[in-house]
Amino acid sequence: MIGQAIADGFLTGAILALGALGASLGMQILRFANFSHAELLTWGAYIALTFTSFATAGAPLGPFSFGWQLLVAMLIAGVATGGVALVVDRLVFARLRARHAHTLTMVFASFGVALILRNLVLLLWGPDAHYYSTELQIAVEVLPGIRLLPDQVFVLVLTLLLVVALHLVLRLSRLGMALRAMAESPMLARVCGIETGQAIRWTWMVSGMLAAAAGVFLGVTVQLRPEMGFSLLLAVLTAAILGGVGSVFGAVVGGLAVGLAENLSVLVIPTGYKEAVPFLLLMVVLLVRPQGLFGDRISA
Repeated sequence: MIGQAIADGFLTGAILALGALGASLGMQILRFANFSHAELLTWGAYIALTFTSFATAGAPLGPFSFGWQLLVAMLIAGVATGGVALVVDRLVFARLRARHAHTLTMVFASFGVALILRNLVLLLWGPDAHYYSTELQIAVEVLPGIRLLPDQVFVLVLTLLLVVALHLVLRLSRLGMALRAMAESPMLARVCGIETGQAIRWTWMVSGMLAAAAGVFLGVTVQLRPEMGFSLLLAVLTAAILGGVGSVFGAVVGGLAVGLAENLSVLVIPTGYKEAVPFLLLMVVLLVRPQGLFGDRISA
C-alpha cells in the first residue's frame, strides 16, 4: 500500500512540477505571485480537448488510451495557451507595469484574471466533466506491489523529457541567458542590451506552455473539469516556493515532495483532508526557509 501511494505521489508530483516550473519563472522574472497561472492549466487541457474533438478518430497508440491526435493537440494547446498568457499580459499586467504598480496590486489583479479565465472556461465548455478517451486500460505491475496505467507511465516519461529540455534551454540558449539575466536584475539586463520586453513575453509564453502540458497530463490521468486548475493552485505555489523560486531542479523536487506528501497523508488521515497538506507544507517552508531549498534565482 505504501509503495502504491509513493508511485501515485510521483505521478501527482510530476504534474505539479510542470505547473511549479511556470509559476517559478513568473515569480522570479515578473516579480509577483501570479494566482491566475493555475487557470492556464485548465485552458491548456480544454484547448487540447477541442482539437481532439474535431480531429479524425484513430486507433490508440500501442497500450495507451489515446492516439496521435492528443500528441498533436498537446503541441497546439501549448502554443495557444502561451498565446492566452500573452493576451492576459498585454491587457492587464503590461498596463500595470507601465504605471509602476506595486507588487500587491499585481497579485490582486491576478486574482481577478483567474476568475475571468475560470468563468470563460465555464462559458465556452460548460460545467460537465470531460475525458480525452473512453478506452479502458489495464494497470501493469512495474515493481512488486506497484501498478501503473500505461498513460501514467507516459506522463512520467514525457515530464522528465520536458524538464530536461527546459534545463537545456535555460543553460545553453540565448533566450535562457536573457531570462537568467532578467531574474538577476532587470536594470542590469537592460544595460547589457537585453530586450526586457521580449524576455517578459517569452516568460509568459514558456509559463503558458508548461501549464498547458500539466493540464493535459492531468486530463489524461484523471478528467477535465473547469475547476481543475484552481484545485491545484495551492499545491503548485507550494511546490514552487518549497523548491526555491527560479530553480528548475527545485521546482521538480518541490512538486515531487508535495505530491508524495499528499498521497502518503491519506494513509494516516481521511482523504477529505488531503488538500490541506500543501497549506501545512507552505506554512512550514515560510517559517523555516522562506527562500526555498535551492536558492532564489533561476538556475538550470
